[in-house]
Amino acid sequence: MLDIHYIRHNIDKIKKGASIKGFAVDLDLIIVLDDKKRELLYTIENIRAQRNQNAKALPKLTNTERADAIQKGKELKEALTKEEASLATIDAELKELLLYVPNPPLDGIPAGKDDRDNVEIKKWGHIPQFEFQPKSHDELGELLDIIDVNQSAKFAGSRTYILKNEGALLEHAVTRFAVDHILKKGFELFSIPVIVRDEAMIGTGFFPLGKEDTYTMEKDALYLIGTSEVSLVSYYSNEILDVKNLPKKSVTLSTCFRREAGTYGKDTKGLYRVHQFQKVEQVIICKNDINVSETMHTLLLQNSEEILQALGIPYRVALACGAETGLGQVKKNEIESWMPSRNAYAETHSCSSLHEFQARRSNIRYRDEEGKIHFVHTLNNTAIASPRILIPLLELNQNKDGSVNIPKVLQPYMNGISMIKKK
Repeated sequence: MLDIHYIRHNIDKIKKGASIKGFAVDLDLIIVLDDKKRELLYTIENIRAQRNQNAKALPKLTNTERADAIQKGKELKEALTKEEASLATIDAELKELLLYVPNPPLDGIPAGKDDRDNVEIKKWGHIPQFEFQPKSHDELGELLDIIDVNQSAKFAGSRTYILKNEGALLEHAVTRFAVDHILKKGFELFSIPVIVRDEAMIGTGFFPLGKEDTYTMEKDALYLIGTSEVSLVSYYSNEILDVKNLPKKSVTLSTCFRREAGTYGKDTKGLYRVHQFQKVEQVIICKNDINVSETMHTLLLQNSEEILQALGIPYRVALACGAETGLGQVKKNEIESWMPSRNAYAETHSCSSLHEFQARRSNIRYRDEEGKIHFVHTLNNTAIASPRILIPLLELNQNKDGSVNIPKVLQPYMNGISMIKKK
């Protein structure tokens, strides 16, 4: 959420940012409502002042004058009630509209319509050249008896999967390796709720726009998270932190859920786009300083790159264009890993800076060295997400007979298994 004062003084910048991101928002109506709110506040303060003046004068009045003053007091009370009701209505409408105002992207974010307009800024690794016809991850999964989508579809529907045997072990291995790598960087480990209230979703910017893609438990007014960022950020909601304790660096491994609304017919085969997945998420809460934010963004991105490099997965880093930069993000980098079955790089990681956006919505602040209160900056990044990361892991490490080599860094987490073989 953006500060209304910031909106009023930067309306052209925000309109331009909304256009770059592809969001439609009526900023002129917001200004009109804020003007009305200001007028009502002024009127209410005047009425309250008159009531106080009227009440103070009562003891000094004659009986006749007191009767007139009492009547005037009743009239002022009715007027105040009416104006306060109008203010509540205007304020509620204004707050609702403010939830849809996008955070303007940083200067230099490219315009674009979709991920094809993202700008590549880095590549790492070499694309392997197989001396045989490589199999896709779903073919390998069936051959090695480690992935089963048919049985899961029988009782859980489409976009579901079952990992079996070494497949399940491989998911545990890669997620645990990612957690351990991040912990070495001084991050604090959390185990978090995956079921949250709407204020957590609103506070982190996933509601109201993302509600269609969220699994809802209507009876309990609760929601399944699509990323543990929701819980890690909300942990600090309505808190005033000490600047001495910043930055707060946290990591968690959790199950996440997405309805994948609007993706009908897209990536229906295999493990690329599923409803339930495991994700190791990094979140940083830091000082309200653009330079500090940029340093933290680089750190988060570097952590993910180090994990991919240790796994030997070729990747590229791209700067997301405006249309791929979400409501609250001022900057987003995507990491795309090479997937032989797609003969292309495909997104596996997303690193985002949001500045004050989530902090204002979630009311997360800190007290600086001089005792002044500021909203924090928030950032997040995927360290690893499974089963999507299993696609390049399986496909890039396959042998001609369909067996799959396990990267050395994962073997200690695989009970010493160095190769998955056909049973």
